Amino acid sequence: MKEEKLPVSAALISFNEEKNIERTLNAVLPFVSEVIIVDSHSTDRTAEIARGLGAQVYDEDWKGHIAQKNSALEKCTKPWVLCLDCDEVVDGSLRKEIENAVRSGALDGYSVNRMTHYMGRFLKHSWQPDWKLRLVKRSAEPVWAGYDPHDVLTIKGRTGRLKNGYLLHYSYKDTFDHYQRLVKYSKIAAESYNKNGKRFSYLDLFTKPLFAFVKKYFIKAGFRDGFAGFAVAVSSSIYVYLKYLFLKEIQDGKNKNG
Repeated sequence: MKEEKLPVSAALISFNEEKNIERTLNAVLPFVSEVIIVDSHSTDRTAEIARGLGAQVYDEDWKGHIAQKNSALEKCTKPWVLCLDCDEVVDGSLRKEIENAVRSGALDGYSVNRMTHYMGRFLKHSWQPDWKLRLVKRSAEPVWAGYDPHDVLTIKGRTGRLKNGYLLHYSYKDTFDHYQRLVKYSKIAAESYNKNGKRFSYLDLFTKPLFAFVKKYFIKAGFRDGFAGFAVAVSSSIYVYLKYLFLKEIQDGKNKNG
């Protein structure tokens, strides 16, 4: 018996995600009505794999995380949209929650809890809970906002949480991949800070990284995740330190050049 599809569009953006895209799409294809992917000129088989599975793939220049995700949103045609990253997988329990939420239509949007896989295990403390608004009605006028690369989905309407199941986040291939992205994203964040008028201060440079470590390792009880929890706390501190260091570099260069 053929499974009934929900009136849901899955919206994603991609670039060189051939190792992740099939796993992500196979988890949602049984219940969503369409898959929309905005790809930024992948040089691997991402687009080929996605089209082979039935996704609608649009090839577009990279415009930044927020603009790219809004481009994918605009192409969705179903009453509901499920926003995903290519390294995220809807587990069985979360699928049931999504199905119930869409059929009831009680609220305009729902947050899901994302659980991250890191250093060979799913972390139960360091990045928990990690609530993300991902399931929304198109009638609620969803828009990605925030600042690159930390985009935030916003809507006009009432929201709730899907409390069962997880959005499984297969974050980094290895430590090298983690720190490559850490440097890249800290620079993008610094550029966004500068664009939005945030000024560099030495107080932020010294205190914010320390607080990032304390928050992840002690407040979030990352120590209970073992060495992986310690590694997350250290990387969070380094990310924040680099973010403010890049901000100083940008603003010093701007002042020097007049």
